[in-house]
This record gives sequence, structure tokens and C-alpha cells, in this order.
Amino acid sequence: MAENISINFSEITPQIRRLAHAAEDSTMIDSALYQKYDVKRGLRDLNGKGVLAGLTHISDVSAKKMVDGKEVPAEGNLYYRGYNIKDLVSGFTSENRFGFEETTYLMLFGKLPTESELAEFKELLGIYRTLPTDFVRDTIMKAPSRDMMNTLARSVLTLYAYDDNADDISIPNVLRQCMQLIAIFPLLSVYGYQAYRHYHENESLFIHPPVKELSAAENLLYILRPDSKYTDLEARILDVAMVLHMDHGGGNNSTFTTHVVSSTATDTYSTVAASLGSLKGPRHGGANVKVVQMMEDLMKNVKDYKDEDEISDYLDKLLNKKAFDKSGLIYGMGHAVYSLSDPREQIFRSYVEKLAEEKGLQEIFDVYAMVEKLGPKVIAGERPIYKGVCCNVDFYSGFVYKMLGLPEELYTPIFACARISGWSAHRIEELSNRGKIIRPAYKTVATPQYYVSMDQR
Repeated sequence: MAENISINFSEITPQIRRLAHAAEDSTMIDSALYQKYDVKRGLRDLNGKGVLAGLTHISDVSAKKMVDGKEVPAEGNLYYRGYNIKDLVSGFTSENRFGFEETTYLMLFGKLPTESELAEFKELLGIYRTLPTDFVRDTIMKAPSRDMMNTLARSVLTLYAYDDNADDISIPNVLRQCMQLIAIFPLLSVYGYQAYRHYHENESLFIHPPVKELSAAENLLYILRPDSKYTDLEARILDVAMVLHMDHGGGNNSTFTTHVVSSTATDTYSTVAASLGSLKGPRHGGANVKVVQMMEDLMKNVKDYKDEDEISDYLDKLLNKKAFDKSGLIYGMGHAVYSLSDPREQIFRSYVEKLAEEKGLQEIFDVYAMVEKLGPKVIAGERPIYKGVCCNVDFYSGFVYKMLGLPEELYTPIFACARISGWSAHRIEELSNRGKIIRPAYKTVATPQYYVSMDQR
């Protein structure tokens, strides 16, 4: 009879380690088999191009052009409902408006709002920017997680219990649910962080109610900071960041998750929670935190920030799993689609430089710029690159958030506060077109086995 062994809930015991090795060994697949069976691993070809799995009106990315009948790399472009993101950002910033609400309207309804339409939409979001009675006390304050994305997903799933029409997937009801989630994501994120700080770090607890008349970016800063104060520049830079992160074609991992889960006809809360789980990963939305941590490690280990050879040597160590988290990655470098440039990074970079000058952090910005310059060269020298590699938006977004004084724990949730607008539009699109349940094929490469009785194993 087995002894009663007390095991800590979070402990990895020697038995589990032994079993894990067996589990891993039993699931390893010969990489040559992927080419043998022409498997589009990661739903991408060797050039990084995604397998066409659907159609969308909502968002598009382009990084190629035709030259003499051949497809060649080009500067990257991002489109929301057919509008170039560069034109959208230039438009609302030149007219001194916050753009998140306006761009969300565009994503949901397919057109830019008139002044009256935008006013009505913002008023609705303001009304929805409130949580159910006692939700903060009963849900957010209980068992606060150290990971804010976990807290956010749990809060979203719990909202199902407060919705009398949670399973109704008619478009009017789903739109209502989506607009409510768009409005309250900043509250769920920030309140979750405040609970974490209070219960895990013994800090004072601040729960500021939002102001209906403020924009999403303004409200996020207002409810986050103990004194609720922020500058106009801070709010506008955060607003631009949220617009840039709102969507990225239908094929990014978390948006594809939205389509996959929506195709099962499940409820909005389950769908969004699944997308949050996707976004949390360091290869997706969590990359901006990794960039900041990587750059901090670089500045601890590099003596001369202006020495290109020394920085290149550090980057080489990153690729060869000898530095930072030994993952073999230079975080913020490379993208599934873009090869020459990421338009979001290009837009963001100008704001980063201005903010760095204002905050007196030009030297740190110069280090980022140096890595941006050297990273693609180091990667190309170490690995075969079929389409080229460039700096992506995550490379600078974490640095901006740090200059804004935002805690690292909220970097990815802020991404989610933006991307919920895109997810909402894609969910409505998937449900409106009533497509088949999404079910990709996997080919088994297991060898047929015959059952062996216990006494003969």
C-alpha cells in the first residue's frame, strides 16, 4: 500500500520530473517528418506566410510587393477596415483627438464615425464603464494572482455569472457584451493589479472609480495612479499605443483563437478568456515585458553602450542561449509577416524618442536604437532567414510603458485593453458569417501498437 505523502500544491516532485521526461520523450517528433508530409508547421510556410484559413473585412497586414512578376519584401503596412494605420493615427492626432474610441467604432461598424455618432458611442462606453455590484470585493479582491493576465481572464469568466443572457450569441447581445468588455477591461486590469500590490506586497490599496467623460487611456492612468494625476502627453501616447495594438490582421494568434473558439458557438466570456490565454504568452503579447527585462540585463552586462562589437557579442550570446533567460531569442526582433519594417514600430518610435528626451532618458533610447540596428544583422549571421527580420512593435512598447511609470505587471493587460476591440470585431464577423467549426488536420506519425497484458509488460 502506498504511503501517504504530503505534497505542496505547487511543488514539482522527483516523481513528476521522472514522469515528465517520459512524457516528453513519448511526444518528440522527428523534424524531417514535417517536410516529408508537407506540414505547414505553425500554419506557416518556410517564408513565414500564413496558411489562408478565412476571410475578413477587419484588418490586414502587408509586407510584400510584386516586382517583375515576383513577390519581394516591402515596407510593412497595417490596415484597419481598409484604412492605413499611419493615416488613422496622423488623422486623429493632427486634430488633437484621442483615437481609441474612434478606431474602435471603425473596427466594430466598418466606417469612421461622424461627430454625433462618436459622441453617442463614447457615451455608451462611459455608461458601460462600471462593474457589477460588489464584483471588486467578491471577485478581484479574493485570491489575487501574481499574474495580471490570469486575474483578467478569471474576472472575464466570472462576469458570465452576472449576465442573464450570457449564452445568447445573437449579434445585438454579443455587441452589448463586447462593448461592456471594451469599457471595463482597464478597470479589471488595474483593480487586479491594485489587489496584487496590496495583498502580496503590502502596499496601500487604491480603488478609484472611473470618470465617464474621460477616454480609455485617460481613465487607465486616472484609476491606476494614487493621486489620479497624469499629463496630456502621457495620456495621448498611451492612446496611440492602444490604437496600434488594437488588431493585426485575422491571423495573429489571439485573434485566430477568437475565430476558432467563436466557431464553436460558445459564449463571449469563454471566447475572450481563451484569447487572453493566447495573448499572455511571451511569444505573443507578453513579449514587451521580456524586451524590457532583456534590455536591463544587457545594460548590466555591457560596459560600453556605444561599442557595437560589445553589444553584438551580447546579442550573439542571446541567440546561443548563453545570456538572459537562455531562450535563444532576441525579444522584440522578428515577425511572422514583416521583414523590412513593422509600421506600428515606425509610428511608435517617433513618440519614444520624444518621450525619452523629455524624461532625460536619451542614453537608454540610444541603446535601444543600437540593438534595433544590430539585432537583424546578428540574427542573419547565425540563422537562415528566408524573408528578413526587423524590429517589431514590442521592442519599444515596454520602454514607453516604463517611461510612463506603468508597472511591468500591466504591460500585457494594457495590450489586452487594446486588442479586445479587435477581438470583438472578429467575433462578430465569425458569428455573422456562420462558418463551419474550425478544425485543422493533424497527421498521426505514431507506430501501430498491440495491447500487452500487464504481466507481460
